[in-house]
This record gives sequence, structure tokens and C-alpha cells, in this order.
Amino acid sequence: MVVKGSQRRWSPQGADSRMRRLRKRTMVDYLVMMRWIPVVFVVLPLSFLLHTICYLQQLWCSRLSYADRRQTHDRNVMMVIRRLRQRNPERDGLVCTARKQWVTAGTRGMEYKRARHFEVDLSAFCNILSIDAARMVARVEPLVTMGQITRATVPLGLSLAVVPELDDLTIGGLINAYGIEGSSHIHGLFSDTIISYEIVLGDGRLVRATADNEYSDLFHAVPWSQGTLGLLIAAEIRLIHIKEYMRLRYTPVRGTLREISEAYISSFTSPYADDTAMNAVVNTIEQAKEKLAVPDFVETLIFSPTEAVCMTGRYASAKEAKQKGNVVNKQGLWFKPWFYQHAQAALEKGEFVEYIPTRDYYHRHTRSYFWEVKLLLPFGDQPWFRWLFGWMMPPKIPLLKITEAPAIREYYHQNHVMQDLLVPLHRVADALEFMHTEVEVYPIWLCPHKVFKSPFKTMLQPEQNYEKQMGKGDTADAQMFTDVGLYNTPAAIMRHEEFDGIKACKRIEKWLIDNHGYQALYTVTELSEEDFWRMFDKTLYNDCRRKYKAVGTFMSVYYKTKKGIKSAKDVQTEEQTALTD
Repeated sequence: MVVKGSQRRWSPQGADSRMRRLRKRTMVDYLVMMRWIPVVFVVLPLSFLLHTICYLQQLWCSRLSYADRRQTHDRNVMMVIRRLRQRNPERDGLVCTARKQWVTAGTRGMEYKRARHFEVDLSAFCNILSIDAARMVARVEPLVTMGQITRATVPLGLSLAVVPELDDLTIGGLINAYGIEGSSHIHGLFSDTIISYEIVLGDGRLVRATADNEYSDLFHAVPWSQGTLGLLIAAEIRLIHIKEYMRLRYTPVRGTLREISEAYISSFTSPYADDTAMNAVVNTIEQAKEKLAVPDFVETLIFSPTEAVCMTGRYASAKEAKQKGNVVNKQGLWFKPWFYQHAQAALEKGEFVEYIPTRDYYHRHTRSYFWEVKLLLPFGDQPWFRWLFGWMMPPKIPLLKITEAPAIREYYHQNHVMQDLLVPLHRVADALEFMHTEVEVYPIWLCPHKVFKSPFKTMLQPEQNYEKQMGKGDTADAQMFTDVGLYNTPAAIMRHEEFDGIKACKRIEKWLIDNHGYQALYTVTELSEEDFWRMFDKTLYNDCRRKYKAVGTFMSVYYKTKKGIKSAKDVQTEEQTALTD
């Protein structure tokens, strides 16, 4: 649907109208502008080489039987347990993994690893241990990537229920931190699809935590804990049946930010005022989709304050996709236009439908990291570059980190926005207007997801008593939220105006706290410890920290996400604080 309405630039009464002074360019500005040189001549060739090595390693491992992989896994687990039991708390400090700072996909610094710590090497935990089609469960190690798991499951007509887009995202990172995909309006966040965790606790015990066993409190506490409750060494994840293609509908929307928000919500929610009527007539997800035409996948890209494209997808068979008149788009080919630009074309050509191979669709944003690569390679989206060099894309995030001088890293912290903001669905319009005032970053990614009720006070909670006045998308067991993804340089910086990114970040975080929102923790935050625990609920987390011997063994989640360099003295202070908390 195309929303008819005002196409003027959004300018609400009381919006931030302060005039920003022009800022003087510094040497760092020019270094950032020229980053394409090391990216093209160093990062891209090395990225392709690293990708090839990783692919060959995964191919070699895939030749091993599941029984052999499980035997290797058991041996590696015993090595981790022995390593933990060697630790002397007074001498060795807090436990952390041996994974280097530059290896991670997140943008948050890992300065705590430079302080006094006790490293445990988990680098061998990178195998798929089993794919059980009868139970519809995959058992995997924490360093298995999204690209690796889809390569194994999609040919079988199976998939994880939630598959975050980027190839290099790992199971462990998505469990301990945050993971979302266009199917999260049905299945919830990535951690909501987990059946069991296998964790080595601070005292060296190996436990298996499920939603209904003796470790059920630990099971519910692990998501968002950032690995501060124990060392995750395996997980069982729910599988779903899929088909060969994704039938994707692109719908252009024009109007104000509030009208765009309404169109986005209408693209996937029930036509009922709330879902009470739906709950009365459906008992399963499949019945809900059949009766109410709930799409399998949902996302919206907002390209400006007045233009957006809503996308809804459903699985389709190869037979359907190849029927005469249907358009098949093999989006995964190296020379294809970047997906967000392909979607943006709907603003000119109008609504259209096409079929994308399912695995290509899952990883549609990988080649350009949504639109971030455009900032590194301004010409990377051009046809000549895609045809000649697109096969080397994308540049590996770890290698990009290596080429960042400290001054450039600090420049990005100050002048670039990389945030996923989780807000209740009914507050999306307010969030969009507020973010426009504060940072004016476009495109914006919208992706709905459920926040489930829990028998425990987990770090993420639905709004209190939301059931008494359920809005669109809400159900008795979950409230519908939306990820507002902001990944770009603010317009003020583009216009060479003064912009204080730290102050803007603090105002955004305050808005989230005041509106029952959450901030993804893979990136830099400016939250004080008091505000951190106003945003997140610490009840269950702290209980599990004490019960499972994490206090004095692992850093607290706030300390791991806290901005700034941590010294050995900082670590010692944190240990004492944790012990007396």
C-alpha cells in the first residue's frame, strides 16, 4: 500500500531547531575519507583469503561424522574444565575467553581483556555437533557462524527459526548478547529459540540448562548476560521446515514518519484491534499464519523522513517460484546490486513481487553490511566494481578493526551511530520522530520481534500489565517490540556541522529508559551503572551470579559493556564490588 499524505519533511512542533555551527575538518576527517585505500588494497584481499580458509576448514570438519565431532567436543570440554580448575582467584584475576579484541563482530571495545585476567581458549568450539530432523533440533558449538549453519541446514529443507543476516555472526554471540531477524515477530529473539545450554560454571561444573529442569533459572538468565555467568560450550536450537525460495513483496510508502510507522505495523499485524480474537480461534503458529496471513518475514527500510519500503516474505516452493511470469532474483551472486538499493528501487517502480533463493535471502545484507560499506567504499555499489571485485566482498569486520588507528576508532565513536534500539511497537512513531531530531540518520531498519513473558525477572521484560490493554501484535504470552536499527553517519556530520555524538547517545539512552526501551550491548554505550540497571532488570541476573559462582570469577555484564580502558586496579575493584554486592 502507498500511504497518501503529506510528503513534506517531518518538522514537528518543538523539534530541535538549534542551528549548528560548521565544524573545521581535521586530519582524522581526511584519514576517514581515504580509508577506501587500505580497504581495497589490503582488507579486501585478506578478507577473501580468510573467508576461503574458514570455508575450507568448515568443509573439512563437515566431512567428519557427527560421532567424531562429539568425541572431539567432549575432549575440548574437559580441557576447559581442567583450565578453570587451575585458576588461583587471588593470583589470576577474573576469567575471560582468549578471543582477541579484533576478532569480534561487534563495535564495542574489549579493553577489559588488557587488564589482569585469566584466559580460557574456546577457539576449537566451532562445529555443528548434530542436526536432528526427527526432533527438529540442531546442537552446535558457540563459534558456529550463521553462514556455516545455513550452509548445512538449508539443503535439508531446514533452518534455524531465527537467522540473523550477517554470515560471520556466531551462535555464542547471538545467545549471550543479541540476535534478531525478520522472523522474530513470530519466534522472538534468537535466544528465544534455544532449547538447552551447556555451560561450564565458574567452579568447573558442566551443567545443561533447560526451561524446565533444575537449572531453569540459569536458562532464563543467560540471554544478554554477555558470557558473565559461565562459559557456553554448546546449545540446542529449534529448527523449522522451510522451502527453497522466499516470495518477497516490496511495498513503497510515502508520508510522514508517523504514517510510515502505521504502514509498517499494518504490514504484519492482525487486522483485529488486538489479538484477543486471534487467540480465540488459533492454537498454533501455522494456524495463525493461515487464518490471518501473517508473513514469515518482515522488515521495513526508511530511506528518508518521507519515504520507506515495507517488505513481507513467505516461503515458497521451487515449483511456485519457477512458474511462468514469476521473477527470480539470485541475490547472492557477487555482481548483484546491494540489497537495500535494490529495495529502494520500489520507490520508483512501485510495488512488486519476486522470488529469492532462501539462503540468499537470509544473508541479503551481508555483502554491504546493510549500507555501512558505502561509507568505506563510496564506489563499492557501482556496477563496474561489483562485477570486477564483488566476489571479494564483504570486508571482514575483524580486519577493518586492525586497520583502525585509535584516533579513527574514537572518531567513529564520536561521529557515527551504530545502535539497535528495542522499543514497544506502539512507541515506534515516537521513537522515529525522536531519533530524527537527535541524530537524523537514514536509512533506518525496522524489524519487529516478540518479548516473551518469563517466570523469572529476566533482563528484558514486556511492559508491566501490557495485557490489560493489548495493542497490535501483542499476545497473552508476549508483547510486540521493534528493533530500530541506526547504522550511519548523522546528517549533521555529512553537512560538516558540529555534532556531539556522546550527548546525543546519552539523550537516546534516557529516552529508552523513559519509554521502556532497550539498547543492544554489542556497541558503545554511555550508560552509568545506575541507568544501566534502570534499563535492564538485574533481579534474576544477580541471583544467578551468586548461585552459580560467577561472582569473583566472571566480570559483571555492566563492567564488560562499560566504555573505557580497564586497568588491573579496575579489575580488582570490580572483583571486590561483585563479592560484596
